[in-house]
Parts: sequence; structure tokens; C-alpha cells
Amino acid sequence: MTRTRIDADGDARPRCDWAAGGPPLLQDYHDREWGRPVRGRVALFERMALEAFQSGLSWWIILGKRENFRRAFADFDIETVADYTERDVARLMADTGIVRNRAKIEATIANARVAAALDVDLSELMWSHTPPSRPRPARPSDVPASTPDSAALARHLRGLGFRFVGPTTAYALMQATGMVDDHLRTCWVPSGPPFTGSFSPLGPDREG
Repeated sequence: MTRTRIDADGDARPRCDWAAGGPPLLQDYHDREWGRPVRGRVALFERMALEAFQSGLSWWIILGKRENFRRAFADFDIETVADYTERDVARLMADTGIVRNRAKIEATIANARVAAALDVDLSELMWSHTPPSRPRPARPSDVPASTPDSAALARHLRGLGFRFVGPTTAYALMQATGMVDDHLRTCWVPSGPPFTGSFSPLGPDREG
């Protein structure tokens, strides 16, 4: 089901359960980004990295640190991150603005190196695993944690050397980037192309 939160500005639009009643940052992400098609190798690399850092944490925590992550990881420029050394790992481990998890930091650097060496664009690779369109789920219980398609994507990515991309993380990535649309049927967010208005400080849909 969807839930409604009446904000200070009178916004009572029904949202998916995970966003309704949450902090404004989370609602804004739900309304403007989650489930909207994201393309471009830099944009997809950023989403992959953030999903890995989110593992075991609340997503709104990652959103609150998003600009810090971008600053710390050179706006997720793949070639720049691929060149990071142990000195950069030490710098990142000392950065209180991000999630200081060595395994996730090292995985992000390793993933940049794999992405930089690909003979196909990372965005094209990931979107090649897009499943057929299906109706939006009716209830939160209808939203899977993983699917055969996300398992196939995870196998492909891990086979190439990517880390922190199990079936569940892969499915969260597919949801976040619009490869699947898991907004509930009663959610106000319309199906369709990416939002084209002014984005919040979360940042625009980025190409690259």
C-alpha cells in the first residue's frame, strides 16, 4: 500500500511505503529520481558505488552524504577513481563525510578499474539486462528483493570482476536506475521518462 504524509507545504500525495513519512531528502529522492531511467557510464558507476555503500545502512543516510561521496570520489569519474592508490584509501578512511568502510572503499576503486577496462560502455552493459516491462506492484509485499534478471546481472558483473554486486544489490540498482519500475500502483509518481524540471541538491540525472 501507499502512505500519505502531509508536509508543511500541504503536500499529501500518496507515496511508496519506504518513502512516506520519511525525511524530506528521502521523499525528494523518491519523487524525482528513484525509478527514473538513468544512463551514462559515470551516472551508472555512481549508482553502483552508492548502492554498495548503502548495504546494511538506511538509504537516507547515503543520500545525506551524497555530495560528500562525490567530492571524495572525484564526482565518480571512472578513470580518476581507477588510478587511486593506497594513499587515497587512507584519505577516504579518514573522511568523516562518507561511510568509512575499507571493504566498500576498496571495492569502489576496484570496480572503477574494471569499468575503465571494459570494451563496452558500462551503461550499455547494464541496460542489456533490462527485463520486459510489467505492471507496477499492488502492494509492498509484491516487490521482490531480487529476481532471476538481477541474479543474471550480478553474475555478469561479478564475472567481469565487479565487487559488492550480489543479486539483491543488483536489483536495488535496477530499481534505482529505472530498469524496473517498482513504484506502487497507487503512488503519485507517474510512469514515463526522467524528470526534466529543477532537481534538488541531490543532483541532476548525470550523463558521462
